[in-house]
Amino acid sequence: MKRKSNVIVTICLALTISITNSASAYEQVMLNTLKNSVSQWNIMRLAQPAACIDLYKALLEDADLTEANLNGAMLVRADLGGAKLNRASLRGANLMMAFIKKSDMKGTDLSGAFLVKANMKGSFIKGALLRGANLQGANLRWVILEDADMENANLENSVLFDANLEKANLKGANFKNAVFLEQARLENAILSNNTILPSGERATLRWSGLHNAKFVTEPERAPLAYTIPAFVPSEKTEKQGSTAPSTAGTSSLNRAEQPAFVIEDVASWNNMRQTRKEIEITMPKEKLDDSRLNGVNLQGAILSGSSFKNATLDNANLSGADLENSNFHKADMKGAHLQSANLQGANFDRAFLKDADLSSTNLSNAVLFGAILTGANLRGANLNNASLFEADLEDANLEGANITDANITDANFNNASLSPLTILPSGKPATADWATLHRAKFSTANSIK
Repeated sequence: MKRKSNVIVTICLALTISITNSASAYEQVMLNTLKNSVSQWNIMRLAQPAACIDLYKALLEDADLTEANLNGAMLVRADLGGAKLNRASLRGANLMMAFIKKSDMKGTDLSGAFLVKANMKGSFIKGALLRGANLQGANLRWVILEDADMENANLENSVLFDANLEKANLKGANFKNAVFLEQARLENAILSNNTILPSGERATLRWSGLHNAKFVTEPERAPLAYTIPAFVPSEKTEKQGSTAPSTAGTSSLNRAEQPAFVIEDVASWNNMRQTRKEIEITMPKEKLDDSRLNGVNLQGAILSGSSFKNATLDNANLSGADLENSNFHKADMKGAHLQSANLQGANFDRAFLKDADLSSTNLSNAVLFGAILTGANLRGANLNNASLFEADLEDANLEGANITDANITDANFNNASLSPLTILPSGKPATADWATLHRAKFSTANSIK
């Protein structure tokens, strides 16, 4: 059954990547049905149990989804903050990087679900089923998981500060490299010799007793291997429109025509930029929300105050652009080139910036709340007074970056690279001790190349 769920998720994943109609992959009619009537939704699911449910980046904040059938649904990066999911069924659902903060999930079935790097901070998940669920890297600060069945769940690298795991079934659960388990509440939780502790060692009767937990012995087995679906948001083929301005005579392309041109035909736009390099790109305070701009060339463009909310900008070239006070709320920007751009005061709230090049950028006063910056290059970037609250900086390069007065509360620095030229929030140079404390790497390089 678990294998079947994985197959369904994989099929949904493939369909999500192939969709070409909009920047948000989900179908609005489908989303409206779910939000307006869970009973009608469940009837539809019952009639079409094999249907692929694509809710990638769906906006379900504060929605009442009590008892909704979301088995096998694609909910990658969905916004479920404050949602009511009590007794909902999400078996085998893909919730990678989903925002599930302060949600009600009492008795929810999340068996075999993918919750890798999900933000579940402060959610009420009492009595939930999480058997075999993959919660690797999930933010579980202040969650209530009392009485939850988490047997064989993967919690590797998860954050468990003040999490309530009282009376939870943790037999065979994997806590390797999890942080703050010592600060979690484990009274009467059930551990076994197959439970893996943060140290990588197996749980023992003594360790359990010291944490007021129960311990049972079961046949010893090797730690389980957890599969993570390879998901690359928005890698879709553009369907070019036929209403784009003609590229003939683009040397006189006026500023009013530029937004429509770039939105309608990225390929022709890029060709124009290549052949008509003398044209100044000036689009301040433009509304480019939900636009599909994969690989677009906006190098050196003046885009201050423009809005790119939910836009797709994977592999876009924005190097040297003026993007002061621009809005990239929930934008997809994987591999984007932003080196030396002016991003002062820009909003990257929950933007996807995996592997993006932000070297030597000005990100002072920028908002990067919950932004995914894994593998990003922030070498020499100015993050003075920026908000990195809950930002994911795993494997990011922060050598020579300035994060003076930045808010790094709950930020993930796992394996991030720092150097003596990195300036910490305190205004002092980074040290090996600070890096170790935040699970980062420290390089002794003394110059920025």
